[in-house]
Amino acid sequence: MEQEKQLNETNTVDQSSVQARKKNELVEWIKAIAVAVVLVVVVRWLLFAPFIVDGPSMEPNFWTGERLIVNKVLYDFRDPKPGEVVVFEVPAEGRDLIKRVIGVAGDTIEYKGDDLFINGKKVEEPYIQEALDKAHQDGGLYNNKDFPNEMLKDNKVPEGYIFVMGDHRNNSTDSRVLGFIPLKDIIGRADVIFWPLKDIQMIKHH
Repeated sequence: MEQEKQLNETNTVDQSSVQARKKNELVEWIKAIAVAVVLVVVVRWLLFAPFIVDGPSMEPNFWTGERLIVNKVLYDFRDPKPGEVVVFEVPAEGRDLIKRVIGVAGDTIEYKGDDLFINGKKVEEPYIQEALDKAHQDGGLYNNKDFPNEMLKDNKVPEGYIFVMGDHRNNSTDSRVLGFIPLKDIIGRADVIFWPLKDIQMIKHH
């Protein structure tokens, strides 16, 4: 009888020990999941952000439906450079746009026909050269709006701003219409195309 009692007590202790271990494991899993969620939130909201290309303004280099990773911290350490592809807010329109940086503070921009001049010097644009050549072979221009123009006559980029254009010059709402873009409205630099899977690549910044 005494032996049976001891066995029952042992079984009770063992069950309690197992339950305690399971409880500890559950707590550890909850902690791990909580840490993972926090890390995802930090990475998602503070360091990087996804962006979906919507519209033809950056063709032929970016297409509608492509998903990009935007580096949100780079411009906390330095200003954008010409050739970089950036995503920025347009508060008046309540949307975000993706364009290429053409000029930075102090630059004087002229865009006539398909010729880009920065500070009086003609600048080549290798990222759209193939599209330019095709347009010219067809007897037309790739550009449909010069800068400066009737709406925007000041063509020197002021401090705290950049000048941007879409790669698809005849189908882009950019600084030729919006004017100079404040640095404070820039979300970040587009660094990676991650969808569709067949198009995964690091983005080239010319």
